[in-house]
Amino acid sequence: MKPSRNRNSGGDALPSAPELPAHGWSTDETLARLEALRRDDVRWKDGRVFSLAYFATPDAHDLATEAYRRFSGENALNVDAFPSLRVMQSDVLAIVARWLAAPASARGFFSSGGTESILMALKAARDQFRHDKTRPNVVLPASAHAAFEKAGAYFGIEMRRVPVRDDWRADALAMRAAADDQTVMFVASAPQYPQGVVDPVADIAALALERGVNCHVDACMGGVTLPYLERLGVSLPSWNFVVDGVTSISVDLHKFGYTAKGASVIMYRTGELRSHQAFVTDNWLGGFYGSSGVLGTKSGGPIAAAWAVLHHLGDDGYLRVTREARDTAMAIAAHVRAHPQLTLRAEPDATLVCIGAAPDTTLDIFAVADTLAARGWYVDRQQPPPSIHLTVNAVHADTYREFLCDLDAAVAEVAARAAKGEAGAYGTLE
Repeated sequence: MKPSRNRNSGGDALPSAPELPAHGWSTDETLARLEALRRDDVRWKDGRVFSLAYFATPDAHDLATEAYRRFSGENALNVDAFPSLRVMQSDVLAIVARWLAAPASARGFFSSGGTESILMALKAARDQFRHDKTRPNVVLPASAHAAFEKAGAYFGIEMRRVPVRDDWRADALAMRAAADDQTVMFVASAPQYPQGVVDPVADIAALALERGVNCHVDACMGGVTLPYLERLGVSLPSWNFVVDGVTSISVDLHKFGYTAKGASVIMYRTGELRSHQAFVTDNWLGGFYGSSGVLGTKSGGPIAAAWAVLHHLGDDGYLRVTREARDTAMAIAAHVRAHPQLTLRAEPDATLVCIGAAPDTTLDIFAVADTLAARGWYVDRQQPPPSIHLTVNAVHADTYREFLCDLDAAVAEVAARAAKGEAGAYGTLE
């Protein structure tokens, strides 16, 4: 299946659709139609998808689904009405705080995903410095996630992108040169998504300390994985609250935490820093209104699913699935490293693998992605430079050997035909 390339801005007419049925469908018919609709969806539970979805074990997935079902109607907008959600959120935040080596002063919020966590970190920085920085900017490497651009567009913050070093890591010296008296934040990633390497967080946080501003670490991909990789003996640069100057960290639980979609955490070093994220008002006829993030109404489903899966997998379970993902990623990396027509864009620091065509070949890596798609594999396509990207997680331990066989066959087929492919899209407007 090729990725959607629809970049429609919304100007086209809506496609024709059936009207609401005159007589409601039965439960069985409705569910049957739902199953029919997803007939062509990617087979992520089968380990044939290296993007968008994460799968630890069937039991963990089933538990997340059941916990989500039981609490899907509860509303975390007001946990006075649903104290169970207050307890679950508090427990999840405490677990994540330990993964991040957070101090006792740290405080966080549960959010709907990495994008919301990043948006809120930037909104908090803007508001924190609003009295003396009226034209706020954020200095970040070119590799930082697209959600930072979204935050800038939403909140009127200038994004100052700086080229990365030859090893794809952030260039702290160039970031220093890009900052000025209106800078409110520096950004590092652990790891960054495109090439899967960890930025020099200590060097970037030192810049924030020099200017007395914030340093956010986007650990949406690594916040769960990196603590366990360190315990497994993988050498990594310091990246969490151990680093002086780091003021906030985002961590996605619906990625390598293997919880249901809609689960992320934004953690701040202090409660005072967190206070700038919140929104409160009584300027309407309904009384006091407080909200921690973009969402008002928040289903209890993602919260309950996260709480359930974290306690189900436990410390030993996360160590196990992290080892499986890391071993698989390194096996794939070794195969690519030895392939005459492929190259690793970077040595993986965690479990993200970025693959390009070897520099002395004319191989079109996007045509390789097309051929893999025809064989039932879904991989991300990204540029620059043209690459295919694998988000390797626990489910791939059972399928990566088949994938590597198909990868070799795809490369041979594309090379023989001199085929050309197209770049896909990381996200769509539909």
